[in-house]
Amino acid sequence: MIHHVSVGTNDVARAQAFYAPLMQLIGFRLIKASPSAVHYGASDIVFSLETPVDGRPASPGNGVHIAFQAPDRDAVRRFHQLALEKGGTDEGAPGVRANYNANYFGAFVRDLDGNKIEAVTYTARESFDLLAVSRDEPKKNADL
Repeated sequence: MIHHVSVGTNDVARAQAFYAPLMQLIGFRLIKASPSAVHYGASDIVFSLETPVDGRPASPGNGVHIAFQAPDRDAVRRFHQLALEKGGTDEGAPGVRANYNANYFGAFVRDLDGNKIEAVTYTARESFDLLAVSRDEPKKNADL
């Protein structure tokens, strides 16, 4: 699942003027705005326009990241670790990002092409044990 999408802009006011009627048309409303960003969604933020956090001008790709919703904090950690094992570059270790929300737990990496991706959860739960049973072990009561 995708949690939210952010795209870069060099002029937030201009971007907001352009996107406001488009967002209204598809049922999104303005959730939050600041001099550096404008955020749209229905109940949660799902689409944002932001000035790049690295201070360089926005361009296709600069300021863009794709966030994938994770079921729990352990999944965020595993996402980050696996991405690094596969050759990704660390852009932010797993942890709480209180500047976003007191319950925002995320991790950031760049893929092999330099695209910034993230795994995020708002749950404080460490694990749902979705993979607790090894696929190699026989399942209990398999004959039932």
